[in-house]
Amino acid sequence: MMVLFLGPLTQLAVESPRGLFHDVKAGLNCQSWSKRVKDLKWLRNHVVAPLTEEFVFRACIIPMLVPCTGPTSAIFISPLFFGVAHFHHIIEQLRFGQDTVFDILICAAFQFTYTSVFGVYTAFIFIRTGHLVGPVLCHSFCNRMGFPAIGSVLEHPQKSLILLFYQLGVLLFFILLFPFTDPTFYGMSPVCSLLLTPRSACT
Repeated sequence: MMVLFLGPLTQLAVESPRGLFHDVKAGLNCQSWSKRVKDLKWLRNHVVAPLTEEFVFRACIIPMLVPCTGPTSAIFISPLFFGVAHFHHIIEQLRFGQDTVFDILICAAFQFTYTSVFGVYTAFIFIRTGHLVGPVLCHSFCNRMGFPAIGSVLEHPQKSLILLFYQLGVLLFFILLFPFTDPTFYGMSPVCSLLLTPRSACT
């Protein structure tokens, strides 16, 4: 996932006023982490949401779907539940009247698409590796990074360099996707063994 975000990470490094090394060092500082764990919003976005959502939509739903639909179909079906679960943001936006109804619906449609695509990826990781750690870490990382601000890149002084890393990140992501999720690296687990479960087991 960090390879896929190579473009946004490069942009952060280029725009860092004190340098990338200083930012990394400051991020690993004990005092910095102490402030984060006391921030309820940070805990919700980076710990609670990734753990609970991946547990429900990957660890609980996928093992029930795979015996009935097969692993490939489960990868594309389970994210639909994940995407719909984010529609509660519509209620929040309507309640606070921040945007027009049309803008809110467009935003909801975009978020549904984005979260569903992300759900396909994390479902793939969960089935391939048989572990929940990967999806949780990817979820937390994506919540931290947000959706790439491609529009700002097109107006950036170092546009060519950043766009190069955007393309390189996407290319490397697809090249490394299967090798880095090879089930033999993670051992035979309950989820991996579901791949061998006949569909007739669904009754």
